[in-house]
Amino acid sequence: MDIFDIIGPVMVGPSSSHTAGAVRIGYISQKLMGEQIKEANILLYGSFLDTGKGHGTNKAIVAGLLGMQPDDMRIPHSMEIAEKKGIKVTFGKSTLKEAHPNSAQIILTGISGKQLEVVGESLGGSRINIAQIDGITTNFSGDYPTLVVHNQDQPGHVSEVTSMLAHKSVNIATMQLYRSNRGGDAVMVLECDQEIPREGIEWLKKVEGITKVTYLSQKGD
Repeated sequence: MDIFDIIGPVMVGPSSSHTAGAVRIGYISQKLMGEQIKEANILLYGSFLDTGKGHGTNKAIVAGLLGMQPDDMRIPHSMEIAEKKGIKVTFGKSTLKEAHPNSAQIILTGISGKQLEVVGESLGGSRINIAQIDGITTNFSGDYPTLVVHNQDQPGHVSEVTSMLAHKSVNIATMQLYRSNRGGDAVMVLECDQEIPREGIEWLKKVEGITKVTYLSQKGD
C-alpha cells in the first residue's frame, strides 16, 4: 500500500475525488490536446454534477485545463484566470449512460480549430481513468507517456505502430486494442516506458489508414 492511499494526495480543496481528481482530468485533457485551448465545454455526470459545485469540481477541472496541479494555490481562482487568457468555458449536464459516478465529459477546441472530446473518471485519491477519447473506449491512467492511435481496422497497423516504437527504442508497458466492428473504426492505446520522439508521432499521422494520433507526454510544460 502506498502512503498516499492512507493520507491522500497533497492538494487544494476538500475532496481527493471531486477536487484533486478533477484537476488531474483537466490536466491530462489539456496535455492530450497538445495546443492552447480556445474553448472548453465541460459536462458533468453523477456525483460530479450533483455535489461538484460545493467541492469546487468546476474550478478544479478548469485549473487542470490551465496546466495546474492539485496542490496549486491558484485553483480557487481558475475561472478568472481562464477568462483573462481568453478561454471560453461553459458547463452543462452530460448524457453519458452508466458511467462512473465521478465523470466529466470535456469537449475542447484549440486555437488551430482542432477538437478533442475526453471522458475522465475520478477514482479517488487523485487517481483517474481516461475512459474515452472522441467517443471511443480507451481506459488509461495518464501516469505514463501514452499513444492513442485511431485507425481503420485493417491488417498491418499494429505492426507499423510497434515497429516505429521499437525503432525509436521505446518500450511498451501496456497495450489495448478496440474496434467498433470488423473492418470498421479501431483504436490502439499504448502506455510506454519512455517518451516517444515527435518525428515518430508525425510519421504515424501520415500512414495510410491511420485517421488520428493523440499523444500524452509526461514532460513538463
